[in-house]
Amino acid sequence: MTAASRAAWPDLVRSRWPLVLGVLALVLPTLVSLGRGPWSLESGVHGPIVVATGLWLIYGRLDEIRAHMKPGNPLLTALALAVAVPAYAFGRAFDFISIEVAAMLLALVAVAHAYVGLDVIKRLWFPIFYMGFVIPVPGWVLDVVTQPLKLYVSEVVTGGLAMLGYPVGRAGVTIYVATYQLLVEDACAGLNSLVSLSAIGLFYVYMLRGSNWRYSMLLLALVIPVAIAANMIRVAALVLITYHFGNAAAQGYLHNFAGMVTFTSALLFIFLLDTLLTPVRDALAGKPEAAA
Repeated sequence: MTAASRAAWPDLVRSRWPLVLGVLALVLPTLVSLGRGPWSLESGVHGPIVVATGLWLIYGRLDEIRAHMKPGNPLLTALALAVAVPAYAFGRAFDFISIEVAAMLLALVAVAHAYVGLDVIKRLWFPIFYMGFVIPVPGWVLDVVTQPLKLYVSEVVTGGLAMLGYPVGRAGVTIYVATYQLLVEDACAGLNSLVSLSAIGLFYVYMLRGSNWRYSMLLLALVIPVAIAANMIRVAALVLITYHFGNAAAQGYLHNFAGMVTFTSALLFIFLLDTLLTPVRDALAGKPEAAA
């Protein structure tokens, strides 16, 4: 970023201070709600990381934004705000945090469009899409998606451990090992880490491989089986810890430690997949194969 650009942006902010205050009035209460709610849970720990890195991506392209910015279509801006503002008010009033955050992001994009134009919005497609990971997954979606996932994880884990000679069984999502029983919680069912892995994986692809949206979608699809497999290992580890060291050990520090290890392992495996898929990535990017 040039020195002239750095000097110009503070002047722009000062000249648009009512807009800045309006954006802060919209954003800050929602951030507080996220911090007290979804971001305090395992399913939302990636939220602050996404916000920080997403803003960093946009900040790094300020010169490009200034070079291509022009006022957007007022009608398109008005239509987007006509949807975003009532939805935000509804989500805020009735504590639907997913609607509130989604509407806030739409409103911010609409305001940005008014000042920088549709061409810049298109150029920033990845940071905008990436920031969408801030939207908390609604509870009813969690219930619908995690139930079959928890059943599948518990079935595979009990089957595998039984083959190894462990006295395990299950009833639904409850796993019995010796005299203990464990409930396969949502945190061990794959969806929570799936969202975080998807966000971090896409950020990794964008930073190291460019904004190839086809390859980004391919890696996103591969994140799903990786996350499920990683959480199978996590559940199996907790069952083994319970069997050998007791329920107190499995539900204490080792429970969180197992989660960190499996998440890190899954992330490293995604990086390995990225390396192995180099020919596919080059083909999607339209690069010619090297001569033999």
